[in-house]
Amino acid sequence: MPNHRQGSIHLFRLAEIDIFLHWSWFLVAVVEVVYMRNRYSSLFWSVLEYLALFLIVLLHEFGHALACRQVGGTSDQIMLWPLGGVAYVNPPQRPGALLWSLAAGPLVNVALLPILAGAFLAAEMLGWAHIMPDAYHWVRNILVMDVGLLVFNILPIYPLDGGQILRSLLWYFLGRARSLAAATIVGFIGAAGFVLLALWLRSLWLILISGYMLMNCWGGLKGARMMMQMEKMPRREGFACPRCGSKPPSGPRWRCSDCGGAFDTFETRSVCPFCGGQHPNTMCADCQSYSPIADWAAAGAIAAVTVHPGSSPATHEPTPAP
Repeated sequence: MPNHRQGSIHLFRLAEIDIFLHWSWFLVAVVEVVYMRNRYSSLFWSVLEYLALFLIVLLHEFGHALACRQVGGTSDQIMLWPLGGVAYVNPPQRPGALLWSLAAGPLVNVALLPILAGAFLAAEMLGWAHIMPDAYHWVRNILVMDVGLLVFNILPIYPLDGGQILRSLLWYFLGRARSLAAATIVGFIGAAGFVLLALWLRSLWLILISGYMLMNCWGGLKGARMMMQMEKMPRREGFACPRCGSKPPSGPRWRCSDCGGAFDTFETRSVCPFCGGQHPNTMCADCQSYSPIADWAAAGAIAAVTVHPGSSPATHEPTPAP
């Protein structure tokens, strides 16, 4: 996994989640605050507006992280970038769990709407537009930002929340790999539309966002192809992932972190046959979670017992929970 914390600053830890801020956020913050200075009579309100945007994005990412934990997944890091935030979530590999983990972020923006709309209506009734114009415009701009972030995030363009929600819905009908492939194809179309819009508006931000979308769509498409190849691989009996229930592929498909040799970790019981290195945890090729080899064997024994008489153990798959 790439080091996504490189060039970042650890801000704080809340609810066992580490919050990181990328260094480029400060550069963009200065540019944005200077750009917004004409909206207010004081630079203070420009800074306060950008900090409010920071808080809304952070709450959005906490929605993803806490929802992922609620369905039995793991999430312990959030990275805030100039183009938004990223909650590193690892939900159980079933469509319902993925759907809730993704939808919870935009739902935070939905929950903020009545609060911000109420504050704006109160400012209208109290006449802030005349007696406190800076405060009035600040409240209005925060409401507009929340609505804008909500609409942008639910666009069905991978890797936005909307695109990944589309993928999780398609998972029910197409399966894990094909749903990702379909979502990325839709994402390519949407990203191409953003490129045209960026050229028409001559917007550098939209060009950067379009490039981010295209890179993620390409990575998602490659990941979908790898999943399709993985689904066709022969599977080893007697073992199952304790988290997602899938059987591991047979053959030398694991690589020793000490010597780099490829070996079948289930054949050697997590001991590298080349250097003798012992690996306490084995990664699942399907859900990328790590578990001790003993847990794999225990889950495999349970899966073997639950196979119905007359069914084929080689093709038996656990039924995903909704």
